[in-house]
Amino acid sequence: MSGNVFGEALNITTFGESHGAAIGVTIDGLEAGFPLDLDMLQKEMNRRRPGGNPLATPRKESDTIQILSGMFDGLTTGAPLTIVLFNTNQNSADYTNIAEVFRPGHADWTWYKKFTVRDWRGSGRASGRETAARVAAGAVAKQVLAVHGIQVTAGITRIGTITALSDSPWEERHLNILSCPDQVAATKMAELIENLRAHGDSVGGIIECHIDGLWPGIGEPVFDKLTALLAHAMLSIGAVKGIEFGDGFAAAGMYGSQFNDSMVMGSDEPKFITNHAGGTLGGISTGEQVIFRIAMKPTSSISLPQKTVNKKGEEEIIEVHGRHDPCICLRAVPVVEAMAALVILDLIYRQNRRSGHAEQLGI
Repeated sequence: MSGNVFGEALNITTFGESHGAAIGVTIDGLEAGFPLDLDMLQKEMNRRRPGGNPLATPRKESDTIQILSGMFDGLTTGAPLTIVLFNTNQNSADYTNIAEVFRPGHADWTWYKKFTVRDWRGSGRASGRETAARVAAGAVAKQVLAVHGIQVTAGITRIGTITALSDSPWEERHLNILSCPDQVAATKMAELIENLRAHGDSVGGIIECHIDGLWPGIGEPVFDKLTALLAHAMLSIGAVKGIEFGDGFAAAGMYGSQFNDSMVMGSDEPKFITNHAGGTLGGISTGEQVIFRIAMKPTSSISLPQKTVNKKGEEEIIEVHGRHDPCICLRAVPVVEAMAALVILDLIYRQNRRSGHAEQLGI
């Protein structure tokens, strides 16, 4: 496959470039007869859209959705559902100075070596703008999951060296523009981001994601484990450099007696006393909360002088100008939720196909 398709029973194909006419997504395998809420879909787009957060890029796009196919009389038809978002606020002139130069930390060099040509206008297909199409698809998946009691939520727990307290109320992440559950930490994070923007620099961070309401038994054996597919989904997001589940890398310093999640008998099936594993065993859901964290690198496009090389092989000093996020994490939160939701719904459809127990699976 071309690398532009994700998923099996439910798959998405994203298309378009940052400064092209439009971006969009085609969702194939979605069930027929689902009453899609377009207002909810647009609200999800608004969470990620450029210009929607004062700490993010100043580029302004309405990201107004248009349904091209797969929906009739408010219901999905079972045919491929295509959603398009037209670009209206491109400023390609900001990038003419880098048309022949490779930006440090960016995909410019690798894309050029792979394709021998690159769209330098806002990074083309390698731009974070591509993730708007993923959010649109994820908003559809989240609606289907919500009907069956499954909720996917994400928030920022670290920016730079500023870390949210681990016991912060998760539900309070909506009280600030950083989606951080720790209000004090959120204020410090915002100050750091503003300071770095003023100095032409950027910063990375950590996003945590929770999946609640998922029943036991979801995930395929060996290669398509729930954890493996979530990792694939998260690492396909351009700036993600690492992922951990449950206690993650801390597990390397623990004993089995500390890490193992002891079981007790609940009213109708076993329950776990702790959740160090993060909601999966053998790559299959346990029924506990699925929890993972991803590490995102600092934005590569910064205005500070950096050493680089041009297409002629000549060394240069580059200063990148344009409208860039000083911290990618802010607008990546709904992207993380979207990709996680797509993985879960795909695996549920696959399990339904495997067992035929549609009633048991809630689909």
